Amino acid sequence: MKVLIVDDHTLIREALHAVLKQLKREAIILEASNSREAMHIVEEHPDIGLILLDINLPDRDGFSVLRELRNRYATIAIIILSSSDDQDTVRRAFKLGALGFIPKTTEREVMLNAIELVFSGGVYIPSEILEETAGPRLANKKVAPDSLEGLGLTDRQIDVLALLIEGKSNKVIAKMLNMAVPTVKNHVTVVLKALGVATRTEAVIKVGKMDWEWPPKSGS
Repeated sequence: MKVLIVDDHTLIREALHAVLKQLKREAIILEASNSREAMHIVEEHPDIGLILLDINLPDRDGFSVLRELRNRYATIAIIILSSSDDQDTVRRAFKLGALGFIPKTTEREVMLNAIELVFSGGVYIPSEILEETAGPRLANKKVAPDSLEGLGLTDRQIDVLALLIEGKSNKVIAKMLNMAVPTVKNHVTVVLKALGVATRTEAVIKVGKMDWEWPPKSGS
């Protein structure tokens, strides 16, 4: 696994380097202090699996870098680093294809969990942003199949949706539901299409905005 850290602050790069080595000791860590260096490194190492990208770079707007990376290197997972965590910034990052958003004030343990989630194929949204966007019902209630009949989803696809909303990766969903990972991927594709969204993050946000009540069927 190759990881690229893009940030103009040496101390932040060093801190992230230590976090990544704690998480994946075998990872090859590359570093860039600006967008020009970052694009050069990615061109030389197209097998990079993850990029930690500061949204505030000295030579270029980080969002434009994110857009270019997504267009040119669609398979690379990108996590945005930012000193700002307002919803507009977070939404814009995910709209442009980020798979995670980590405020620079995030505690080390939370940052570890966030990077590990994206490493395993999931999407990381800061808990405070998720709560503000989706409302408390997402955190505390389960999806009731009868409330989603209008989407034309099967019970199994609704199970996948419920775990997707909780931020579970395809591998974790497969293990929890005793399914093959390719089958989970197929279900996720169907779920996203039914919701009319392109990404997991958009699915979470859309479901959060819908006026669904999700008590368990047992009524407990």
